[in-house]
Amino acid sequence: MSTITRFRAVASPFDLAGLSWLLGPEIRIEERLDGEHYIVRAELPGIDPANDIQVSLAGDELRLQVERRETETEKGHSEFRYGRFYRTIPMPPGTKADTLSASYADGILEIKALVGEPAGATKVIPVAVAKAEAKGKTQ
Repeated sequence: MSTITRFRAVASPFDLAGLSWLLGPEIRIEERLDGEHYIVRAELPGIDPANDIQVSLAGDELRLQVERRETETEKGHSEFRYGRFYRTIPMPPGTKADTLSASYADGILEIKALVGEPAGATKVIPVAVAKAEAKGKTQ
């Protein structure tokens, strides 16, 4: 089991993405740990990335807000979803917020960040052994 899979299992015990028909539109993602980089890719076709995507970090959560606007065309059948879409993604422990970057190409938003040791990582402290005075000696 990968580090990200184990992290996801702890952070989100059940997935609500399958209930999108009930809960409304969703942003589909894939994520992976590639060496020291945590990478999130979001499938966002048909939007203007300069105006319609907002990426923010709030605490240890990455927040995506996207708006897909309907173009003025003749009415017909459409299965496209329009409106505002939101997604919150918990970041893995040790994510370095100042290294976050986002890029958009060919309908895919890619967000990268460096991941190091978590701030609260366990640190082993060696115990120094002092020489004990010999018992029974008088001065």
